Amino acid sequence: MQLGIPNENRDGSLNENRVSATPDVIKKIIKAGFSVVVEDGAGMHAGFFNEDYVKAGAKVGDVAEVFGADVVFKINPPTAQEAEFLREKCVLLSLIFSHENKNLVDFLKNKKITVFAMEKLPRTSRAQSMDVLSSQANIAGYRAVIEAGAHYGRFLPLMMTSAGMAKPARVIVLGAGVAGLQAIATAKRLGANVEAYDVRPEVREQIESLGGKFIELKMHESGAGTGGYAKELSEEGKKEQQRLLTEKLKTADIIVATAAIPGRKAPTLITKEAVDGMRRGSVVIDLAAATGGNCECTQNGKVITTDNGIKIVGTTNYPSLVPADASLFFGNNLYNFLVLLGPNLKINFEDDLVAGTCITYNGEMRQ
Repeated sequence: MQLGIPNENRDGSLNENRVSATPDVIKKIIKAGFSVVVEDGAGMHAGFFNEDYVKAGAKVGDVAEVFGADVVFKINPPTAQEAEFLREKCVLLSLIFSHENKNLVDFLKNKKITVFAMEKLPRTSRAQSMDVLSSQANIAGYRAVIEAGAHYGRFLPLMMTSAGMAKPARVIVLGAGVAGLQAIATAKRLGANVEAYDVRPEVREQIESLGGKFIELKMHESGAGTGGYAKELSEEGKKEQQRLLTEKLKTADIIVATAAIPGRKAPTLITKEAVDGMRRGSVVIDLAAATGGNCECTQNGKVITTDNGIKIVGTTNYPSLVPADASLFFGNNLYNFLVLLGPNLKINFEDDLVAGTCITYNGEMRQ
């Protein structure tokens, strides 16, 4: 049985440097009983070259060979052209975001492709080794702080020298999910004073365990949802949240915003009023830029400077900025899910991870 690894950046339009499996992951896939074909140049942007894949035991092929495999690993949803190349009744493991790509899902269903949408993997203890969203969010949180440090014109830690003293930066992280917690930990390691806010009060202990200070807003509504996710607040709750946050955010040198609600537009947490009140030279890193942004001033995919000298960074796809490790983590997640399916790819819908992730099977919608 053959497994295909395509080039995620074939036409250069995706701003994607990752690849869905590194040579180290390929070795494990081959030991599991699969042959592997990797598209020419697929790993180049992540620092993995054709010869590295050949040494790992893979074959290098063209786009038709890769998408003609029995199983295909992908990071981003297939383009329309890639979907055409996919062999009927093959198995696809990828991020799909079906609520945004209904036409793609219908096309894959009609080709009787078995699609596992990895963003739908249930977030349980057993699923942790397969959770691509968590592994990539972890990298995004780390890189977001590095990006903030690059744009911020001052030191992050306290710096005492014979030439003078620099105070530590005041960093506020919005959202204490996987990305937010890693941002807290990274900023703290770099010596910043870190505070964090989340609508879920139960994450306070996690924030404080990383050395951050929990920002407590006296709200009348909780944002705690099911499965560890946040839920969307009511309109009244959103207004109350913004009003209470605005004055606090004005005190920050760096804001890293990570708040997201699955399948919904990102909540607006940073008002223009808050940005206008920040000190000149401060930085806002908006990880939610692709889904509407947590900041009213964010422009998706752009870095802008406001009239009062605040940098708003709307860069998307932070994991792609750490491509080697991001590719390794993503590939390991997919490999672990492949092992769950077994060498014969037996689809066991009694398994909650299989049932929760599979969206099309044998020409039918599963969810």
